[in-house]
Amino acid sequence: MTGSESDSAPGSVRPGPGGDGAPDGGSHDDGALAELGYKPELKRTLGNFHTFAAGISYISILTGTFQLFYFGVSHGGPAYWWSWPMVFAGQLMVALCFCELAARYPVAGSIYNWAKQLGGPHVGWLGGWMMLTASMVSLAAVALAYQVTLPQISSWFQFIGNGTGQTDAAANAVLLGAVLIAFTTLINAFGVKLMARINSAGVAIELIAAVVLILLLGAHITRGPAAVTQTFGLGRGESLGYFGAFLTASLASAYVMYGFDTASSLGEESKDPARNAPRAILRALVASFVIGGLILLFALLAVPDLHSRQLSVDGLQYVVLSTLGSTVGQLVLWCVVIAITVCELAVHTAGIRLAFAMARDNNLPASSLLARVSPRFQTPVLPAIVIGLVGVGILLINVNQPQIFSVITSIAIIMIYLAYLLVTLPMLVQRLRGRWTPVPGRFSLGRFGLPVNVLAVLWGLGMSVNLAWPRAAVYNATGPQHWYLRWGAFLFIGVVALGGFGYYWCVQRHRTGVLAAHAADAGGDTAP
Repeated sequence: MTGSESDSAPGSVRPGPGGDGAPDGGSHDDGALAELGYKPELKRTLGNFHTFAAGISYISILTGTFQLFYFGVSHGGPAYWWSWPMVFAGQLMVALCFCELAARYPVAGSIYNWAKQLGGPHVGWLGGWMMLTASMVSLAAVALAYQVTLPQISSWFQFIGNGTGQTDAAANAVLLGAVLIAFTTLINAFGVKLMARINSAGVAIELIAAVVLILLLGAHITRGPAAVTQTFGLGRGESLGYFGAFLTASLASAYVMYGFDTASSLGEESKDPARNAPRAILRALVASFVIGGLILLFALLAVPDLHSRQLSVDGLQYVVLSTLGSTVGQLVLWCVVIAITVCELAVHTAGIRLAFAMARDNNLPASSLLARVSPRFQTPVLPAIVIGLVGVGILLINVNQPQIFSVITSIAIIMIYLAYLLVTLPMLVQRLRGRWTPVPGRFSLGRFGLPVNVLAVLWGLGMSVNLAWPRAAVYNATGPQHWYLRWGAFLFIGVVALGGFGYYWCVQRHRTGVLAAHAADAGGDTAP
């Protein structure tokens, strides 16, 4: 039995070590860790902006919008823009549930620990495993964004072929992505302080660039808002009509607005995370919605030719260069490169904390090595290297796949939606049983908790099915049609989930339990 299981039943809430559940300062943060059975090992150095930056850099407005704008327009036309507020509304329900959890459990590997506390060790392991695998796939997916941007800045960055060959772009994307992953591995191995400095500086540049881009596009608007009602006749003749095309195009928005839980995953390295993490989660999501929504809207209103084929091939990069000119456009694109870099850094960082949290519970192979915190860099170094190698491996497997962008992106999103469901669904069960009570004095949804939680679960279920649906446009866009490609999301995720859980059930669950080197002292002393 793990330390968390022996302390309390899943979903139950006890007062904090201060007696009222809401003590101040580091004593509350370390006391919350002690309740879960852990001693503090990671140094608390991150402030308010650092946690906000972690959440918003994972979402990364510029990375997501510039990477998949072309996909949204090509499948849904300008009217695809309405998927942006739709996805925000659904993800806001999930984020609000996470805020209550972040206030109660300010701990590394948030999704894993939340699922474990709410649904028990088996649900926790599956949630952590799905999120960990998704993080590694996301690492590869985000790295591909370099290919969408760097060759637009200069053809010098097209190292493989000239970009016109069937697999030139995919092969070059793998090369650029591998370089980016190597960089984030190195930075994360040197500790959270260096990572936070680079991440915060990158986020500041990204936010400034995003606001400037909005102003520049706004100054070049050539048409009215009615442009975002145009569908270009897409979906005509299909069973669901434009609605089916819109659901496909919504992938472009769904890809951007996730990862806000990263702000809480750094809880053991943040100051007063129980109070600051919920704020950071909401601020990151709302800021991304407002800024990203304005970029997409003004891009559609400012582009010289709304019917240009390049709009659905080169996406926002084409809009920026054709609207603002090559000099200003290239400056903006360099800011996008910075945004992609810090997004990749945040994705890698979140995956490391998740691997550390699971390994600390002896829930991964070689857990004692993966959970070891470097005394010099005060961070888990081995998970940084392993996750980086897996990310590069995923890229290499897909090196000659021309539809590499949409396939890897889709699978990453679905797995994260499923991991989120393994938190919101058990949380809903605990609410219905009357066993969930927010920590007094911390973030609480009050009487809105149940309806918000219900909407979060329904949204997660609906969007997971939508994203995994075997569409040729997503999973078999070019070349001969094969059933195993069309059903690729179900097959891949099924193998990961069933295979992983089978391993856990037969092997790992018999070993699970907080490793002695990471367990809180029985006497209650939580000093490292």
